[in-house]
Amino acid sequence: MRPMNYILAIFLPPLSILFAGRPIVSILTFLIWVPAIIFSGGLTHPMFVLLAWFIIFQKREDRRERRY
Repeated sequence: MRPMNYILAIFLPPLSILFAGRPIVSILTFLIWVPAIIFSGGLTHPMFVLLAWFIIFQKREDRRERRY
């Protein structure tokens, strides 16, 4: 699911954040993401993609750290 979550982050960043295990951040991101997409015409979308990628990467690093 890891590579697929990065691809999902491109299209639906809040859902990707939810799958990364951050439900509250996902809800807050959704509440900001929808109006931002509507009012800016998609100009702010890359910011949310980067946020989702960072959270996914952080989750992966935490998992790797717990393993060792």
